[in-house]
Amino acid sequence: MDHLTALKVFRQVVERGGFAAASRQMGLSPAAVSKNIAELETHLAARLLNRTTRRMSLTEAGARYYEQVARILDDLSEAEQSLGPLQHEPSGTLRVSAPMSLSLVRLSNAMPRFLQRYPQVSLDLNLEDRRIDIVKEGYDLAIRGTDRLEDSSLVARKLMTLDHVLCGAPAYFERHGVPASPLALRDMECVQFTLSGHADEWTFKRGEQAERVPVRGRYKVSSSLAVRDALRAGFGVSLVPRVYVQQDLDSGALQAVLRDWKPDETYVYAVYPSRRHMVAKVRAFVDFLLEELGAPRE
Repeated sequence: MDHLTALKVFRQVVERGGFAAASRQMGLSPAAVSKNIAELETHLAARLLNRTTRRMSLTEAGARYYEQVARILDDLSEAEQSLGPLQHEPSGTLRVSAPMSLSLVRLSNAMPRFLQRYPQVSLDLNLEDRRIDIVKEGYDLAIRGTDRLEDSSLVARKLMTLDHVLCGAPAYFERHGVPASPLALRDMECVQFTLSGHADEWTFKRGEQAERVPVRGRYKVSSSLAVRDALRAGFGVSLVPRVYVQQDLDSGALQAVLRDWKPDETYVYAVYPSRRHMVAKVRAFVDFLLEELGAPRE
């Protein structure tokens, strides 16, 4: 028995005054209406309707049950209708988790534009590099940078590619020399970004050639911006997303090396629980992120 259908059938039988009228209202056959009522009565172990060939009436149990059923079905209908604006017009509070460095460099100045575009949306943006459980912690969406997505029931939408560059301060290379190959990094002071999936080993490719280099250093830190600050100070060399150091490369404060070798890439994703019944505020935010970060629409 489909319990919800049986409740709706029972209500229509009572309010329409009979099985035939209920069947016409719901588009069901008279036999289907009769079956739903019979199964409901069996489930409740109570007779709800007195039926004769000429008339139908509620039993005492049926009258009491009808009052409760009608109230429940009305509440359910009201709840479904209240979701309409959420499904079709961006509104309500949007809870988002995003990495600190990427947000400060590429996203935080764009958030007012998103809120101006969607005046019915409130944004609760939590900036931290910790990998959160978005379902358990009640987030609508998370922005994640990674070179490998874990298996998950979550939906992941690619937003952008973070190109990396191996760089350091010119003063550092004057003291220690410019590396001629990736293997030379084994003897250099490497600043390590600890939240990277490749913190202890950097991979470089040139044509068909690939080099995997174990790296070590005295400074490990969980912020790419802190890595950049260490490089600016002349402390070592690091593999860092280009977006964080492009201005320093342009000004000469930092120097790119091994430019004929291509390092591993990191991808940035919007991750959210489900594509089915995706609420309008989440859809609007993902589309906005695609605009800001430049990934092509798919």
